Amino acid sequence: MKIDFIADTNFLIYLHEGNEIVKPFLNYNFGISFISEVELLGFKNITKKEEIELKSLISDCFSIDWNTKIKEKTIELRRKYNLKLPDSIIAATSIVYSFPLVTADKQFSKIEELDLIVIEL
Repeated sequence: MKIDFIADTNFLIYLHEGNEIVKPFLNYNFGISFISEVELLGFKNITKKEEIELKSLISDCFSIDWNTKIKEKTIELRRKYNLKLPDSIIAATSIVYSFPLVTADKQFSKIEELDLIVIEL
């Protein structure tokens, strides 16, 4: 499968909610970091219906698992930019595989190494 970009967790949330902001990206193939799956399914008050819908959404994505290269880049990014661990993992995944990251989180813009596409709400 060809991947055109990495979708940040907030992109997936907007997609799940039917937010029009992600519509231009739906003609492309996107991957997700395993940490986005953890974030989506780890919400404390998630309903069974939401869990089923999110699992279906996740199954349609190419999920990239944790590996040594991502781990090393995550450590480097955390040290350099003082990011939250999930954000560091998602950014590292994008950088390691040379895919742009699509997100609404402007916090990522400080990462010089990242090919970033910020969606505006």
